[in-house]
Amino acid sequence: MSLDSEKCEACRGDVPKVSDDELKELMREIPEWTPITRDGVMMLQREYKFKNFRQALAFTNRVGELAEEEKHHPEITTEWGKTTVIWWTHAIDGLHRNDFIMAAKTDKVVEA
Repeated sequence: MSLDSEKCEACRGDVPKVSDDELKELMREIPEWTPITRDGVMMLQREYKFKNFRQALAFTNRVGELAEEEKHHPEITTEWGKTTVIWWTHAIDGLHRNDFIMAAKTDKVVEA
């Protein structure tokens, strides 16, 4: 089953973060994303380019709708011609499978 067809599971603070091996395996499914660390927290980041602000904003709104559907919310920065999306699981201050699912679903939004 591909990540973009999975559903996010409810996540509490006692669930484990992805292991290094899981990270390597899951990154193969979302190669355009970059693992980053900010304030000691691992996250997934991708920048999407658009022709203008209107397209960037429309994409941002579609990602927002997806986040509401899945009850898992990213950090989104929208600028003229670009939107940056960052996924991580706040409850565990790190990466969970949900973040990879949402990254894959975000890629599908831009393809639509």
